[in-house]
Amino acid sequence: MDELKPSAPNSSPLTPLGFLDRAATVYGDCPSIVYGDRVYTWSETHSRCLRLASALATEGISRGHVVSVVAPNVPAMYELHFAVPMSGAILNCINTRLDSRTISLLLRHAESKLVFVDWQFQSLVVEAVSLFPPTHSRPRLVLITDDYRQEKASGDEQQMESNKELSTYESMVERGDPGFRWVRPESDWSPMVLNYTSGTTSSPKGVVHCHRGLFMVTVESLLDWPVPKQPVYLWTLPMFHANGWSFPWGMAAVGGTNICLRKFDASTIFSHIERNGVTHMCGAPVVLNMLSGGGGGNKTKLKAPVHIMTAGAPPPAAVLHRTESLGFVVSHGYGLTETAGLVVSCAWKPQWNRLPADERARLKSRQGVRTAGFTEVEVVDPKSGVPVNHDGSTLGEIVLRGASVMLGYLKDPTGTAKCMDRTGGWFYTGDVGVMHRDGYLEIKDRSKDVIISGGENLSSVEVESILYTHPAVNEAAVVARPDEYWGETPCAFLSLKVGEVATNQKRATETEIMEFCRARMPHYMVPKTVVFRDELPKTSTGKIQKYLLREEATSMGPAPLKKSRM
Repeated sequence: MDELKPSAPNSSPLTPLGFLDRAATVYGDCPSIVYGDRVYTWSETHSRCLRLASALATEGISRGHVVSVVAPNVPAMYELHFAVPMSGAILNCINTRLDSRTISLLLRHAESKLVFVDWQFQSLVVEAVSLFPPTHSRPRLVLITDDYRQEKASGDEQQMESNKELSTYESMVERGDPGFRWVRPESDWSPMVLNYTSGTTSSPKGVVHCHRGLFMVTVESLLDWPVPKQPVYLWTLPMFHANGWSFPWGMAAVGGTNICLRKFDASTIFSHIERNGVTHMCGAPVVLNMLSGGGGGNKTKLKAPVHIMTAGAPPPAAVLHRTESLGFVVSHGYGLTETAGLVVSCAWKPQWNRLPADERARLKSRQGVRTAGFTEVEVVDPKSGVPVNHDGSTLGEIVLRGASVMLGYLKDPTGTAKCMDRTGGWFYTGDVGVMHRDGYLEIKDRSKDVIISGGENLSSVEVESILYTHPAVNEAAVVARPDEYWGETPCAFLSLKVGEVATNQKRATETEIMEFCRARMPHYMVPKTVVFRDELPKTSTGKIQKYLLREEATSMGPAPLKKSRM
């Protein structure tokens, strides 16, 4: 058998792009995208993607070139997940909530050749490009228009549309060749996407993923959730966030219907569930909080179950419980931009269904076990690399090993080596967690979010989970504040539920919150400072931007000594 070697018939590079070819054959007449009153079939989506890939090739876009996109969850954003890599180029989806200065830096760092920009963000991108140094070549811009846009175009849009050299998205689709033979990757390891980390830290990094990794995470995600054939998927998760956790390609694999949304709130989500028969959706815990009433959501029970996958931050058990009481079937996963999607999930055991609701919610709030196609997950001592005790209490750094781990950080060999070339051949996540006796992982914090108070390591996530059980609390984030006696003490930033600000003002005070916590946690974990805000700063994917809150807590200076006593 040693003489049998890989050959051309059995060595085709893995890529998720082929899912679209199959969808056009199997599900050709079935709806692929629904956006307002507009409906596309899988045959139409396949043809449009090939046309666009052809037009990109005609524009001189080829292997190794980076094509950026600044757009919300509109049909063009979905199509570009196929069309750009089908031209041989590398797709770079940019967070629409970044400022022009940051976008300018990212475009220069990526060396983008072309930028597709939705009309809503044209001013942002025009300003970003204007910040390029005179000696730096500027990318061409392609305008994504929208039938539902505001009737009066802004000055920037008028200027862009009057530029004869500027293309529009639809004009590129129209002039492309539907018979274009798309550019297949040269190897499994050919880069396919470039994603910048979402901004929970102050310095985003460029994460590069290959065709093989994206194929694997897509198949794993469909298998692990699991997702049946022809689901109806509501796009509440931004596609620019880790490529929508791989589900743009996943929906093609199963012939799903993509319900695209430019923006949404709780009422919009419930409306689409009712009108379109939504079966699946994804979102950060902030979306669950919105749906279950924390953000003005509907508290009417669903007529049929809707499966919702949540990740991006540890979901409070109280929020999980409220969401499932409405008829949502919540699944919980864990992944990073560096893993291209979810590689750990809280695999549910039938016997847990017999437990009380609060206990079920607590178990489901754990991150869980590796997905079937991923290689290994462990919690290790960050210095020695030795696995910690699986006792549910010993803290360590979460490390991963599997096919969808990134190739590395673009132009950052030092950053890549720091997290990938350490002890044991692991990818070091920077997340702090514990491994329970049953082999289930639970995140406790980001390593930089651990609060060290009087020599005790304190998990901000644990404090937040208690705060979320307070009847008036809508959002909670706990960070370290300097303390002259203890070194650091917990500082809680809170927003109250809609309609609760006035009715709970007397009892939702700093003192009342502290006493609430004191009755439910060790005294050293109780926040010594409580700050109320109308809303906490968040990324577009719902992650609370703790680095901003840490900066604010630090700027407060040391807490008064009388508030520092445990």
